[in-house]
Amino acid sequence: MNPQLKKIINYSLLIITSTALNAQLKWLNVDSLYQPLPSSVHVFKSTDSLDAKPNIAYYVIADLKDKHLVFDVDTAHERRLTPTQFFKRCDEHPNNACYFPLVVVNTTFFSFQTNQNLNVVVKDGKLVGYNIHTIPGKGKDTLTYRHPFGSAIGITKRRKADILWTYTDSIQKYPYALHSPFNFIKDSIAKPSLEYIFEKTSTIRPISGRVEPKGNRWKVKTAIGGGPVLLQNGEIKITNNEELKFAGQAINDKHPRTAMGYTKDNKLIILVIQGRFPGIAEGATLGQEAQILKDVGCWEALNLDGGGSSCMLINGKETIKPSDKEGQRAIPAVFLIRKK
Repeated sequence: MNPQLKKIINYSLLIITSTALNAQLKWLNVDSLYQPLPSSVHVFKSTDSLDAKPNIAYYVIADLKDKHLVFDVDTAHERRLTPTQFFKRCDEHPNNACYFPLVVVNTTFFSFQTNQNLNVVVKDGKLVGYNIHTIPGKGKDTLTYRHPFGSAIGITKRRKADILWTYTDSIQKYPYALHSPFNFIKDSIAKPSLEYIFEKTSTIRPISGRVEPKGNRWKVKTAIGGGPVLLQNGEIKITNNEELKFAGQAINDKHPRTAMGYTKDNKLIILVIQGRFPGIAEGATLGQEAQILKDVGCWEALNLDGGGSSCMLINGKETIKPSDKEGQRAIPAVFLIRKK
């Protein structure tokens, strides 16, 4: 073959391959598989490859303005339940006085030892789960501590969603929130007070460059934490370094994922990505997860607990297949969408 022609063909193949790797996923509406659903809730599935690797992903989009929908959380006090067990908890209520959920999805990171949520959880306006704000140093940093803010998505009584960086304290009734990510605070104080934290943040320049008050009470009806934030103002801005979620290059590892975000026209999007099934569904990096959320229309979004915890049920039916060999992992909290 002519060397010049060969060069042109190779260059063309490179362009085609690059385009394929960066192309948006195609999504198929699969509402019919999960009926009955209200007209304000839709389910989509994609099996398009991610970075030339097999992929299975689902997302739910729900209209926050629909007053017939209830956006809620449920927790299991000092224990863990599978998503299916959370779904069936209506049977525990007297006279079945609750609404079976349309959607059940895993949320917070948690401790296997204590069954404790490690992120903020707000239910019916009450703070029931708290961030871990103190991380002990190691090696040469022994006797020092890092204090990151944890990100969360919240929904107000007026059905508006927002994603902020929060600080929680069991003494306070509400989480305190900042609109901008901050680099973590490093010091020798194991248990800093709320006043100390906000005094420190007032002397740190926010990553965004905007002036930030010392923190406002975040009066939301429902909120769940996770992290890191993936999208801010419609752009991919992953705040892993500020939130200290994943060490080193772990953000580039492929895993099952769960994430949540919202659109500019006030719709909630919940994404789950199957993973750890070689040749079937290998998962996604945080960057790929962020790009998917941007492509489906999210204005802001954050990552939630993933791996073996990732699971979403719609009317009690699984979407992705959980990666743990035992099936659904027991977790201490879930996010719910119910229909009145």
